Parts: sequence; C-alpha cells; structure tokens
Amino acid sequence: MTNQNSPRPQWLVIVNPNAGNGKGKREWKLISKALTDNNISFEEKFTTGKADAVNITFSAIEEGFRKIITVGGDGTLNEVLNGVFKTGACNSSEITLALIPVGTGNDWGRMFDIPLDHEKAARIIMEGKTMLHDVGLLSYSEGQMVKNRYFINIAGLGFESVVVRRSNYQKERGRSGKLIYFYNLLLSLMTYRNTRAELIIDGVRISEDIFSVNVGNGKYCGGGMRQTPDALPNDGLLDVTVIKNIGKLEIIRKLKILYDGTILSHPLIDGYKCRNLKVNSENIIYTEADGESLGHTPAEFNILPAAINIVYGTRSIQ
Repeated sequence: MTNQNSPRPQWLVIVNPNAGNGKGKREWKLISKALTDNNISFEEKFTTGKADAVNITFSAIEEGFRKIITVGGDGTLNEVLNGVFKTGACNSSEITLALIPVGTGNDWGRMFDIPLDHEKAARIIMEGKTMLHDVGLLSYSEGQMVKNRYFINIAGLGFESVVVRRSNYQKERGRSGKLIYFYNLLLSLMTYRNTRAELIIDGVRISEDIFSVNVGNGKYCGGGMRQTPDALPNDGLLDVTVIKNIGKLEIIRKLKILYDGTILSHPLIDGYKCRNLKVNSENIIYTEADGESLGHTPAEFNILPAAINIVYGTRSIQ
C-alpha cells in the first residue's frame, strides 16, 4: 500500500469482498499481510457490485497499471479479463494477471496449482513465473442483440448453463458452495430437456440432440469437474466436449466420469479441438462463460492465442 506521494505500486489488487460467501472481506487483512511480507508493492480496490471489476480494470490500465492481482473466484477473474479487453491503452499480452483464490469453485487456479493458502499464493506471485495464456471469445445473443464475452477457463451452453444460472441466482442471495452447486445439478436434471442443435466445428457441420457443450482453455469447472480434460491453455486451440442425447438416469449413473477425467470415453460424448465453433438451435440454449450466466444461441466461440500473461504455480503446462 502507498500514500499519495509514493511512486505507483507495481500491482493493482482487485478484491471482491463477497467472494466465497464473504471470504474476500473477512480475510483481506491476512491477504494484505501475505502480499506485504513477500515484498509485493500494491494498491487495492474493492468491488461493490456486478461488473465493477470490469470498470476498475479498465480504469487501472488506462492509468498505467500493467499487473493485476484478483482476490476472488473465477467470476471476478473473468470480469478482470473483460476489463483488459475493454481498454485500448495497450496490447492485452502486455498485461499480467495473478490470483489469490477465495471463491467457491476456484477452477482456473486449480489447473495452475495456485493454493488456497494466502501466504503460498502470495509467494507464487513474488516468484513471478509467467506464461502467455490463450483467451476464448464467446459471441452470444441477447434478444436481437449480439454481445461478446471473453473467457479464460471454460465456457459452454446447455445443461451446464442452466445449473450455473440457478447457482448464480442463489449466490446473489448469499447461498453458494460446492454442495449448493451439486444440489442445483441434481435439481436441474429433473426438468432439463436435450435440445436439437447444429454445431459447425471449423467449418464441419454436425446436427445432434445435445445435453451440453463445453468449450475450454482449462480443464476444470463446477468446483472440480473435468469436462474438457485434455485442454491446454497455450496450444492455440479450443477443446470442445459435446454430451449428446444422453438420458438423465445415465447421467446420474455416470456422474463419476464428470470428475475423474474419463468423460471422453463414453460413447455418447465426443471431443474435438478447433479454433472456431458456431452453435445454432431452433429452441434457444443458454450460455455461460467462466461461471457467468450470459445470453443464448445463436452463439460462436473463437480462440485468441497467447493473448494475456498469467502467473502460475508449480504445475508444468505442456
């Protein structure tokens, strides 16, 4: 932390005080101490509501910051990412993102072995191992409008989006956690219906009744599920997992494969690697990105290779 007469600190820390059921606020003093103890020069700003991190990031980059630490979960990180792409002050690859995870899922940090222990997470930032990370771009419909959302981990549509939408509704009312997510997963199965969709994967058309489509830079979503288990964050490709016309009882019976990395072994689940995916459907299918509920189909997914720098932990990404 600095006063007005001090030089600009190296890092801006964006804190979501509501992340992890208020963990961001409750543990900020401990996090601040961990950063200071690791000689990390920083200025902090707290979010006050939805999309606030987008605007804070935009303003910070316009003011000259190039290094940003997110104290929050995957949703806050997604907002920071979208703030980066909102500005034209510099190329996105000039920005470095780091994370102190305090969310409920923390799926992106899990891939890079970023620990929940604040001291250890701060030490990773101090050590400063960085890599260029691909970024996904989802174009989706909202009524008659077409909107864009950047994502760093996993986006998708179908069943997962319904679960995310329900979970986010409860999160806004102060109820979140892995058990809540799992409860919503089972509850959504009761009413969800598979939908006919046309998928155009790098120009190749496929028509299927689909349960869900996940599009990943990362491997984990939903608090540890591995729906795109072979995804790499720096290969310039999107990993696409299509769960086809699978029955509800089969989903419940095979729930284990959503978590153990064997999802692509199921005969009704296909995996692809591509640079572009278009999804059209007669009945609308809702979309999400990094756990943020968005609009619906028609939708398009693209990849921006090596688009942003990130700080990672001990895991080697090949």
